[in-house]
Amino acid sequence: MADQESMRVFVDCDPGIDDAVALAYLAARPEVEIVGIGAVFGNNTVEVTALNALRLLDLYGRPDVPVAVGAGRPLVQEPSLAGHVHGGNGLGDVKLPEPAREPVPESAAELLVRLVRENPGEIDVLAVGPLTNLALALGLEPRLPELVRRLVVMGGAVEVPGNVSSHAEANIANDPEAAEAVFAAGFDLDLIALDITMRTVATGAWLDRLREVPGARAQNTSAFLDFYSEFYRGIFGVRQCAMHDPLAAAVLVDPHLVTGAFEAPVRVELSGGLTRGMTVADRRLRPSADERRTARVITEVREDEFLDRMLDSLR
Repeated sequence: MADQESMRVFVDCDPGIDDAVALAYLAARPEVEIVGIGAVFGNNTVEVTALNALRLLDLYGRPDVPVAVGAGRPLVQEPSLAGHVHGGNGLGDVKLPEPAREPVPESAAELLVRLVRENPGEIDVLAVGPLTNLALALGLEPRLPELVRRLVVMGGAVEVPGNVSSHAEANIANDPEAAEAVFAAGFDLDLIALDITMRTVATGAWLDRLREVPGARAQNTSAFLDFYSEFYRGIFGVRQCAMHDPLAAAVLVDPHLVTGAFEAPVRVELSGGLTRGMTVADRRLRPSADERRTARVITEVREDEFLDRMLDSLR
């Protein structure tokens, strides 16, 4: 069971293989109402990620969730995509049936703002791509941090190396200005960074267990992860893959999985030639800067229980 009776979740994402597995985790939980999905550039173009979101909702049994097309580029810099990680179609080159419906006319930022205005304090947001849509939503509704119940972000590398540069993680590096705007805004924020996601991995044995689960959901997800694990073989040296976005979904839905965290103001380096996009947590006893609200940076989780729950969500 989830840690609460029911919850309503807006997902901002760039599907993406690990985004797909995060959606599977949420979709398998009858007590979780996915109220909307905002697509953003990142793992592919926003046109592709929006269509992937529709395809995945069909695959995972949530065909009525509205999907909105969001930002196709960062606020300032040029976009950088990740076909080498997620395949040419964003889903490990696995072909899913074409969706029978189109994205809604609203932009992702407009959909999020409308939903939280209509349901103040009732909707949690899971953000597992670049934070451009959330920054745009803040421009439309400065009260967004008051209207959103809780924000869980997969992004950043706080005390470990980055994955797109020596210091920067992909989601933050893809739009540093947007991430800084979100971190400064005052959300009730949990940050799931590379510090924990690179230690929370689907091993080859876990992937083999998934391969044995019958049904379209499990078999397609297994095929996604076969592609993903081959990319990660080049990093880890063995067949396994980091579960970035699924872990963020799990922390949102099952917060008891968290066993370690610290609180600190978090900001993003915008200027450094070598450190642009770096996520900086000020862990001094008396942080200075601009007195922004602290974020909770997750450092430890019940990894085995999370992976068991992830597998159960695909049965």
